[in-house]
Amino acid sequence: MTYLFHPEAESEFLEAINYYESKEKGLGYDFAVEVYSAVERIIAHPLAWPIIEENIRRTLVGRFPFGVLYSKIENEIYIIAVMNLNRDPEYWKVRI
Repeated sequence: MTYLFHPEAESEFLEAINYYESKEKGLGYDFAVEVYSAVERIIAHPLAWPIIEENIRRTLVGRFPFGVLYSKIENEIYIIAVMNLNRDPEYWKVRI
């Protein structure tokens, strides 16, 4: 199974990496590892996490207040958001 980031999801992911790296050297890398770990869990078990709306599911990222919102479309995982859980919970809906 493959995965693809929505362009805005990729941008917010990279922005979060840069933010954490600016706070502490290596923390951005740690954040990226946790997000990719979440993506690997999604690929291994795409239907394991709860549906939050229509066919959109969310899994949480370890150590950081983020969730990965995604949809399984045929044999691909489409990552809609790498969402800061302290942000407006509905901001990503314009992407679907």
